[in-house]
This record gives sequence, C-alpha cells and structure tokens, in this order.
Amino acid sequence: MSPPVEVPVVTAEQMSEARLPIAYRDRCAGLLIPLNRCRFETMYLPWKCENERHSYEKCQYDEFMKRVKKMEELKAANPGMRAN
Repeated sequence: MSPPVEVPVVTAEQMSEARLPIAYRDRCAGLLIPLNRCRFETMYLPWKCENERHSYEKCQYDEFMKRVKKMEELKAANPGMRAN
C-alpha cells in the first residue's frame, strides 16, 4: 500500500473563500481547493488536472480506509453491539 498523501492544512476561512460545500470540508479540503481551481482554469477538461485529482481521490480513499479500520476495531471491542 502506498504512503498516505500529504494534505495541506486549510482553515475554515480558506474553505469558505474557496466556496467549498459544507459536505466537502474535511481533511482532504486542502487538496480539493487547488483541484477546483485547476478545473475552473482548464474548463473541466478531463485530461487536465490529473495529478491534483489523483491526490484528492487518494486522500479520500485513505480517509475511508481509516474509518473502516476504526469501525472494525469498535466491532472487535464490542462484539454484541450493532453497527448502525
């Protein structure tokens, strides 16, 4: 498995200035802001901004895997508890 992506720290003000929707204001927002800027500047051409898109998607995947691992640890610690 490849190492996690380094994510720049972004403040709430920077996310607001970048007009990120609330649902996307997570740990990976530092990668989404430059990706959206690149998309806007290149008129959303699919072959542009590939590095930025890959970095953002890798960050999202890493965050998902952390949540899955945490859920598995919680299930192992409490075998009788329901997941939902």
